[in-house]
Parts: sequence; C-alpha cells; structure tokens
Amino acid sequence: MSKGLIISAPSSGSGKTIVTLGIMRALKNRGVDIRPAKTGPDYIDSSYLAKAAGRKTLNLDSFAMGKNQLLGLASTYEGAGNKSDELLIVEGVMGLFDGAAVSRVTNVDHFPVGQGSSADLAIKMGLPVIIVVNCSSMAQSIGAIIYGFANFSKDINITGVILNLVGSKKHEMMLRDALLPLGIEVLGAIYRDDGLNIKSRHLGLILPNEIDDAEGLIIKAAKIVEKSLNLDRLIELSSSIKKAKPTSYLAPLGQHIAIAKDKAFAFIYEHFLLGWKEAGAQVSFFSPLANQAPDETADAVFLLGGYPELFGQELANADIFMAGLIKAKERDALIYGECGGFMVLGEALVDAKGVAHKMSGLLPITSTINKPKRVLGYRYLSHKSPLPWAENLVGHEFHYSSCSSNNLSPLFEATDAKGDKLPAMGAVNKNVMGSYAHVISAQQIKSAQLAYGEEKNEC
Repeated sequence: MSKGLIISAPSSGSGKTIVTLGIMRALKNRGVDIRPAKTGPDYIDSSYLAKAAGRKTLNLDSFAMGKNQLLGLASTYEGAGNKSDELLIVEGVMGLFDGAAVSRVTNVDHFPVGQGSSADLAIKMGLPVIIVVNCSSMAQSIGAIIYGFANFSKDINITGVILNLVGSKKHEMMLRDALLPLGIEVLGAIYRDDGLNIKSRHLGLILPNEIDDAEGLIIKAAKIVEKSLNLDRLIELSSSIKKAKPTSYLAPLGQHIAIAKDKAFAFIYEHFLLGWKEAGAQVSFFSPLANQAPDETADAVFLLGGYPELFGQELANADIFMAGLIKAKERDALIYGECGGFMVLGEALVDAKGVAHKMSGLLPITSTINKPKRVLGYRYLSHKSPLPWAENLVGHEFHYSSCSSNNLSPLFEATDAKGDKLPAMGAVNKNVMGSYAHVISAQQIKSAQLAYGEEKNEC
C-alpha cells in the first residue's frame, strides 16, 4: 500500500513550493516512486511538481471533492496503490488552515478549519503534515507558531518541521532550541539562497516551460534539499493511504475530444483525463499557437484556460485554427471553453495595453483585461445546457478580465462559496458554450458557508 504526506506552511511566501520541488526530485533521484499532488484548484504549481517528479500531478480539492473521491483518485491514478514504495507528496495551498470558506456555526468547542484548506485535505485523507516555516524574520517565536499550529486542531497531525530561509548556524541553533519543548521533529534547515526564486505574473508563477532553466532550478533545489534535510526520516513520517474506488468522474465531452493545449491554453485537471480514459473516450491535442485545427473527426472541442491575452496577435493570425473551430461548429461538434478558452470563443480580446485582437466570433462577447481587478473564488454552478455533465457542479474562478454582456442564454447559474447568488455566467449558442468557471467536479454536499474574499463576476 502506498503512503503519503502533505507539505504545508503557516502562510503563502514560506517557500513550500521550492522546498517541495527539491524534495520530490531528491527522492526521485534516490529511486523513490513519487506521486505528485497539489491541494486545491491550482494548475501552475502542479506543472512544476510534474516536472520535478517526472509524472503528471493530481489536484486533490477537498472543497469540491468528497472523501471517497479524494482517496479514490490518490489510490488509482497512474497505477498508484500497487507498490509498497510509492510516496504521495501533496503540496499544500496558502497557510495550513486557509481555505475558501468555513461553516457558519456558533458555540463551537474547536477552531474552524477552512474548507478546501491543506488541513481539510489532511483530515479527510488521514495524512500527516510537514510544515515549512519562513524563518527569515524570527528566532524563538517559531516555538509559539508551531505550538499554535500543532494544537489548533486535534485532527491535524504535524509530524515534522522544515526550517527555511535560515540566515546562519547561530540562527538555526536558536530556532531548533525554541522547538525542543514541542517534541516535533526538525527535519533540517535550508539556508537563504537568492537563486531559488520563481518569477510570478498576474495569475501566479510563470509556467516552467516559459523559464529558460526550470530544470536547472529544480536540480539546484534537489541538491540543497539532499544535503539539508533528513529525507529518510521524512519518508518514515508518512502514513498509509486508505484505498478507495474513484467516484464522481465527469462524463466525457464527446467520444473524441480535441483539446487545445499549448502556452496559451495550459490548464486542465488530470482527473478529467483519467475519467475520460476510464469511460473509453478518445483524446487528441492540438496547438492553436502553432495554427493547428482540432481533429476533423472530433465530436467535441475543449478550449482550456490559460493566457490567450499574452498571445492575442498570434491567435488572431491563426487562420487554420479559427477555421477549424468554425468547421467544428458547422458539423455540430460540442465546443466548450473555460476562462481563457471562453475569451477566444468571443469576437475580440482586448489585451492589457488596450489593443483589440479579433477572435473566433462564435460567441457575441468581447473580453477585456482590466488588471488590477481580480475575480477569485469557488463557485457552485447549475446548468441545463448541452454539457454532458451533472446539473449541479463545483468550479473555481481566477481571472483579471471581464466580458461584455450578451443576449444569449447563460451557461451557468452561480453562487459563491457561501451560497450567495452571483450573476449568471458565460453564454450558450447552440453547440458552442463557455464561461470563466473552471469546473472541478459534480456537486456533492452544499451547505451555508462563510466565504473569504469572494468577489462578484461581471459576465
């Protein structure tokens, strides 16, 4: 039976992504069978984890997925669960207890754990937590921080601490001394290194295929981790993963699904492909940036989310791609776009410089990048559209654009994580449809919840 653990932190900016990349590659170099996973609806970190581990990354989302689906995915993807030396390493999201929402309850005898948080995932999957701490501006205070995190919830098992961004040997000793009374193992100390940084942009980290030497960065992180951490002990601190059958796969969009995938269209969940393969659907890929059209035998076309706003002129000039979309519409193939893909289905895309680029024109909308305005949050979605999915779904939004109003039927009725009603989303024009939502799974349990940082959508 395979084992697993979660690598989390007190907050974003602690360096857990770089540390996790180093751990995965260092263990892979030792011959450990690493299974990479990411907490929540994150496409970008997942691409780095896949590069470090040498295999595709699973998104485990405890807000959108139930316990059986989480355990089922962890048990089965890419042959998982069949070897005794497999190790599922899950990179957390934000701080350990930070999630999209918590139940609206009173008179509780425990502190709330954010739904969709790393802690929520750890509880549902029964996984221990290794916590990475940014020590750059503290010394003895680390004891109070780790004491608080270890005792915040009786259901969380913090089994190890990684000291990150340590300044000196003296600094490391002060940190270790402060943690001695807690009885939680320090797995090692990683010293500050300005060469271990990944550049960011408006939606998060720069994708690894856009960095000149992403592989070199991972190699360097692995070397530092190998000499700085007790990796044997880290493996020993993992726990067995309970086996389960995967549930709630979303039905294939068609029998042959042509998926747009390149630097402009980059975001898809691995559990989609797993479910569609399980259902016997054929999947093919094409690159709009290379001016490729979807396969003419495909009865469904999926335009992924990504960064079309960075490639407006290239897409506008991709005549073969655009003609292929029109031909797919004319043969009644289902055409579905999420976020960036939805934008490309419109008539025009106005980039951050105010330049308008002609798009496919299959939906009567114009999308505009209007940073710094941001729309972010989980969404409960319902629909009565040609999408062959459950009527009630869970998805997520994260974008800096808005789209003009249209006279078409919306694709989704939507609420935020709390259940408060939002404006209807997206558009449907016969067999062409899309919205800003990235769908994650079929809806399972919906309850009144308290949302953090939800914002209204305009389209």
